[in-house]
Amino acid sequence: MARFVGLLMGAVMTLWVSSAAFAGAVHKVVIHVDQNNPKVMNMALNNVQNLYKYYKAKGEKVIVEVVAYGPGLHMFRADTSPVKSRVATMKLAIPDLQFSACGNTHRKMSKKAGKKVTLLDEATMVPSGVVRIMELQEKGYSYVRP
Repeated sequence: MARFVGLLMGAVMTLWVSSAAFAGAVHKVVIHVDQNNPKVMNMALNNVQNLYKYYKAKGEKVIVEVVAYGPGLHMFRADTSPVKSRVATMKLAIPDLQFSACGNTHRKMSKKAGKKVTLLDEATMVPSGVVRIMELQEKGYSYVRP
């Protein structure tokens, strides 16, 4: 009987620790944008808002990074971004949101333009967008491509 009670207490403790871990869960997501398409960019930002709203309601934290490269870098270009006001508003409103711009793409776009392309203040330059996505996945981030 004592053995049974001990096993039962162990199971209860395991369930309690597991549920406590979920209550303080931290979710990590990388969202990939590689198209110069306002619909895709807005879908990515909608994904960010939906994730934040869902996990906030559950009392859980979500860390989101939007990584743009190739034609998708227009999302973060000060001169061509169709979503610049949304990016600015969301960066202020959502904690743990990062916008990452591919340095390789930025360099190529700047060379083609004959001048340095200016990025939105909310975007952080990373050496390579594709490498950044890979590194985040290696750190346990879920991958989303709208």
